Amino acid sequence: MAKEALDRIGQLYAVEQEIRGRSPAERREVRHTRSRPLLESLFAWLKTTVSKMSRKSDVALAIQYALGRWDALLLFCEDGRVEMDNNAAERALRAVALGRKNYLFAGSDSGGERAAAIYSLIGSAKLNGIDPEAYLTSVLRTIADHPVKRIEQLLPWNMFPRAADSVQAA
Repeated sequence: MAKEALDRIGQLYAVEQEIRGRSPAERREVRHTRSRPLLESLFAWLKTTVSKMSRKSDVALAIQYALGRWDALLLFCEDGRVEMDNNAAERALRAVALGRKNYLFAGSDSGGERAAAIYSLIGSAKLNGIDPEAYLTSVLRTIADHPVKRIEQLLPWNMFPRAADSVQAA
């Protein structure tokens, strides 16, 4: 039963992989013609499957949860701008979740502020298409002899302007 469910969901992800990067209108059209029938088939299969199970089983509860939110699941078929899942948001928050316990060991408020500054610089480098390790290495090689009044010159987009320009052009 689990394999059947995963195979059906896999078919939906295969459609998404094919249309990744296309315009929202194209994505909506393909989802409407290809994903929607797959979802309707999945819905019918889930209804049939759950009717054969004990209502209190963990699998039945999971299926009932999915069926209860079915309309929200269908939203991605109606709007090409919407992703099928929230994996991108989950990945973006992963660093926060993983680091949460580590942040407790910053040692002091000033240690926490320094850690926040480093995380911000690393995040800014990534957002500007700059390798964070290369950026930090460059800063550490430069900072000892750099005038404090010109510290803004050490920001990622000032040290690697070509990378930042290409990110903005995209």
